[in-house]
Amino acid sequence: MPRIGLADPREADERRSWLADYFNPVEAVDTAAPVSDEVKYTTCYMCACRCGIKVHIKDGDIRFIEGNKRHPVNRGVICGKGSAGIMTQHSPAKLRKPLLRVGERGKGEFREIEWEEALGMVADRLTRIRQTDPRKLAFFTGRDQSQSLTGFWAAQFGTPNFAAHGGFCSVNMAAAGMYTMGGAFWEFGEPDWERTRYFLMFGVAEDHDSNPIKIGLAHLKNHGAKFVSVNPVKTGYSAIADEWIGITPGTDGLFVMALIHELIKAERIDLEFLVRYTNATWLVVQNPGGADDGLFARDESGAPLAWDKDKQSAVDARDTGFSPSLVGEVTLPDGRRAVPVFHTIAARYLEPEYAPEAVAGKCGIDAATIRRIAAEIAHTAFEEPLVIDQPWTDWAGYRHEKMVGRPVAMHAMRGISAHSNGFQTCRAIHVLQILLGTIDVPGGWRYKSPYPRQTPPGPKPAGKLEQIQPGKPLPGVPLGYPMGPEDLLVHPDGKPVRIDKAYSWDAPIAAHGLMQMVITNAWKGDPYPIDTLFMYMANMAWNSSMNTKSVMEMLTDRDPATGEYKIPFFVYADAYASETVAFADLVLPDTTYLERWDCISLLDRPIGGAEGPGDSIRQPVIKPNRDVRPFQDVLIDLGARLGLPAFTKPDGTAKFPGGYPDYIVNHERKPGIGPLAGFRGEDGKSVGKGAPNPRQLEMYIENQCFWKHELPLEQQYFKHSNKAYLDSAVAMGLLDTPEPIIMQLYVEPLQKFRLAAEGHGAVQPPADKRERVRKHFDPLPIWYAPLEEQATETATYPLHAITQRPMPMYHSWGTQNAWLRQIYARNRLYVNRRTGEGLGLADDDWAWVTSPHGRIKVQVKLMEGTSTNTVWTWNAIGKRRGAWALKTDAPEGNQGFLLNHLISEVLPGTGDGTPNADPITGQAAWYDVMVRIEKAAPEEFGETSPMFDPQPLPPNVQPAPDTLRYGALFRAERRRNRP
Repeated sequence: MPRIGLADPREADERRSWLADYFNPVEAVDTAAPVSDEVKYTTCYMCACRCGIKVHIKDGDIRFIEGNKRHPVNRGVICGKGSAGIMTQHSPAKLRKPLLRVGERGKGEFREIEWEEALGMVADRLTRIRQTDPRKLAFFTGRDQSQSLTGFWAAQFGTPNFAAHGGFCSVNMAAAGMYTMGGAFWEFGEPDWERTRYFLMFGVAEDHDSNPIKIGLAHLKNHGAKFVSVNPVKTGYSAIADEWIGITPGTDGLFVMALIHELIKAERIDLEFLVRYTNATWLVVQNPGGADDGLFARDESGAPLAWDKDKQSAVDARDTGFSPSLVGEVTLPDGRRAVPVFHTIAARYLEPEYAPEAVAGKCGIDAATIRRIAAEIAHTAFEEPLVIDQPWTDWAGYRHEKMVGRPVAMHAMRGISAHSNGFQTCRAIHVLQILLGTIDVPGGWRYKSPYPRQTPPGPKPAGKLEQIQPGKPLPGVPLGYPMGPEDLLVHPDGKPVRIDKAYSWDAPIAAHGLMQMVITNAWKGDPYPIDTLFMYMANMAWNSSMNTKSVMEMLTDRDPATGEYKIPFFVYADAYASETVAFADLVLPDTTYLERWDCISLLDRPIGGAEGPGDSIRQPVIKPNRDVRPFQDVLIDLGARLGLPAFTKPDGTAKFPGGYPDYIVNHERKPGIGPLAGFRGEDGKSVGKGAPNPRQLEMYIENQCFWKHELPLEQQYFKHSNKAYLDSAVAMGLLDTPEPIIMQLYVEPLQKFRLAAEGHGAVQPPADKRERVRKHFDPLPIWYAPLEEQATETATYPLHAITQRPMPMYHSWGTQNAWLRQIYARNRLYVNRRTGEGLGLADDDWAWVTSPHGRIKVQVKLMEGTSTNTVWTWNAIGKRRGAWALKTDAPEGNQGFLLNHLISEVLPGTGDGTPNADPITGQAAWYDVMVRIEKAAPEEFGETSPMFDPQPLPPNVQPAPDTLRYGALFRAERRRNRP
């Protein structure tokens, strides 16, 4: 029988007792188990962040995605979207072959065709258009990250009708920053995360640049900086802020101007910074009613003038060594009166209308809070300067022994940009930064290379009427920066040249076009009918359009006189069966981001940082299992078929027979400047500028698919005036000349447009546009209530309605992803608890939301973290039933919804087709809509409205499986391999 009693102590050395095993179980965990037989580096595309990733592949399939620790964007960090790229690659919604419509447009009835037939069809049609009237092609792309290619292709074709998604995304950010300081928020600059001590964030949710922001906020938390988030909604970044300011949507500019008021009144501004680096001293002519009123006083050579206090005379403002006047009226030698720019700033913002008490009610922020924030900013900037012991020399040759900064940084994004006052609001934020002296200084906001660029910026847009010639390219790029009315793309009578009316009096500084107006204007034939609408990766029949239902109707509407579609031919390229696919006449199936080459270029949207320029590539990590082609290859192929000069050799053969990788390596925009800046020159050792390198892509792959040039510390700050940096930027091809970048507190081109509206100059707006231009084109930042709000009876529609991107999703792409759908498969309308209870609403009730334009039925969720006058929801969760290969009973199509149905692309009450947009840039005013909420009847609960007929699946696209079985083979293999 077994022995009972204490174990022999000698046996304890040989075996553990059952009691020890019970309390301290030993698990054999292999922490380095092989998960792949191959690893490839590439660039993520689950959002616009462009992080570096390592893709683990096993048996030809993706096993695992992780962040690349060496990559300068994310430094190894990966978000839920990035790691879930596996499920986007495995999406059943992937298109499989070119499709030709066989039924009515919008019904989603297609037959598969071969690529040669598809390309031949497009080439024949486009050849006819190019040889007759290139304007008849409207070529618009979405979030494709290859706009340096697509825009160049459009210019070679000869059509002015090109733009990408920026017009309905964040053009206010880009344009305001470029005209003010030669850089901008998001892709053109970033806070000095490691050094700033006070950080103000305006209108940022899970927007662009998500992983760098998360990394940056961790730095702020680690070194004790204060983080203030100004946002109507307390989610995401705002939820971890030290202070959340729940502002009324569209009033951020007024809040900022109140801060400026307080700082000027307290004399807490950096006068030395203003004198050295801005146009604060430039003289502005005071001649009300005159053609020169509000313009800079200039000498015979065109140089701007300043006033020398010591000599009491006008001097070249760009000279050094004189004592400039910042305030006071002076008389010029020709008898005209003038004041310095800073005088105009002080005169405006010291007015009582900008005092905290005057703006508090509109902003929803009490006056004491505004004054306290201003005082905190001033204290940090002027009582806690940040010093780096690094000598540097400015453009004028003056040596500075240290780098001294004001450690206050700011960042803003869509919450500012998506209002019709967004351009001037963003300008106001930049003016606040400049007055504090926090631009590209230690602890402040820093330019990302290749920025800064000259201010005012360039180039100007091409596409004037005389520049559009059959069979010829445009002489420049379709998108650019006008310097005055003479640069607009209009007929002599003011009629727009472009189909989207960009660079017309509707939107004179439409630096990214007005993609949201293309379908509406093409349907109307205003300003003219088009022949072919060619779009890529733009879900305009759903979440990328305002007025979604009407846009779908426009795409299917026929001319009653001819029976033909009002938009005759629609070519659409996409990788997935989105809502827009059903409305195309011809569908060109794209690859996924893991199946193709891509170029994140300095010519477009690079990944450079404050420490130096950078760019990256995507390489195919797996092969497509479908008959699909990368759209960039398709575009280059079409360029050769059409005989576009830059895409063909003198003998007419294709210049880039190897497709997009061939183009990336061998195309030169100008001598030595190509799509990629790294590893140039025949030996791959040139930086930024150099001859094409046949091994360039191989060298990128060897360097984990990115290139980054680290600037020496001497060049990392004060780039706008740093001689070493400016010389280096010219050598790398980032700048044409080493001239300093002068920050424009006062933007003279805006005044030129305003003078035109007052009746001056050769190019003037039509009578019905004059007041709109005169009112909004102020050379100093102004605030006005959002235009749709002005046109709305706010007593009837008292609530602001906005959207935000959820952290695990990126527009409509995320909701086809089987993993991410488990986080958000439906959205709700979030209502402030006090507001909701006052309306008789409780969690999960259904309610009708009505705007002056439309009505939707939604499910409600109450919360504390939103302003009492604001309702909001997650963007693009709602889907048309059947789209994206989702089942017709999927919650996205039955309980999910879009606010888009409530928003008109045309400004209510105008009656003339005026865009519901910023009057300066044409930025779509997504966040201006006003609504009311009413509880639905009990019998109306359970289903969203409006709903549309289910969208059929394209040929050979299978619906999502009932059970997700990804990984089953991996588990089976592990079982087989167990000992």
